[in-house]
Amino acid sequence: MSSHQLQARKTVKDIAAAKSSSPLVCLTAYTAPMAELLDPRCDILLVGDSVGMVVHGLPSTVGVTIDMMILHAQAVMRRSTRALVVVDMPFGSYESGPEQAFANASRLMMETGCQGVKIESGVYAAQTVRFLVERGVPVMAHVGLRPQATHVDGGFRAKGRTEEERARVLSEARAADEAGCFAMVVEGVAEDLAREITAAVSCPTIGIGASAACDGQILVTEDLLGLFEWTPKFVRRYGDLRSAVTGAVDAYARDVAARSFPGPAETYAFKPPGKSQRS
Repeated sequence: MSSHQLQARKTVKDIAAAKSSSPLVCLTAYTAPMAELLDPRCDILLVGDSVGMVVHGLPSTVGVTIDMMILHAQAVMRRSTRALVVVDMPFGSYESGPEQAFANASRLMMETGCQGVKIESGVYAAQTVRFLVERGVPVMAHVGLRPQATHVDGGFRAKGRTEEERARVLSEARAADEAGCFAMVVEGVAEDLAREITAAVSCPTIGIGASAACDGQILVTEDLLGLFEWTPKFVRRYGDLRSAVTGAVDAYARDVAARSFPGPAETYAFKPPGKSQRS
């Protein structure tokens, strides 16, 4: 065996065991090149249905299909070897009932090789989570702000601002946990509610806009890299990819206009017979 053996991919048991220990590092990934960069640095790569907005320019996640999720998940799996890969179940692929959810979740896993799926956890979700887990599908839950429900909610609105809403979110979190989810995304809630959920459930909580009270954190990678002009309040920009890309393309355009690109270093030359034809 080579002395440079690949580290084994993380499992759902590894993730579940991280509860209240070292915080889980999680990011979204939709493409092979990005997955390759993120994989050594993350515990979980989420192929999120946010791909519809980030990559495809959709106004929400509602227009994302199973086929889109499979295509992007296959790309991520090709260039990741360490992180656990979870794929979002898109809108309309699981809400009708456990049987529909299993048919689509099993297809996602069979066609991509991913290690789990994520579903947004409304009141209907606990039965579906249990049904999937009992049939060998690891499930990550998602409570709080649910992007797939934005048409009902009237936009991307933080959750848990009233006592009734807090009680509902906490109830959904407990139900999904008791049904067997191995981890839970908590999105867009106040810190005290995130802390209460984290204490109430046995699985790790992964926050996005839910404070450092959670057992881990996730962001849309392109947001933290500064690809977009606007980012949500809960995002910290760790880069300025937008400026880097526009600067590079502006420089390229100037060089093309000035005919300074391609130059000698980027140009192939004729080689006389007898010399190597490789260049």
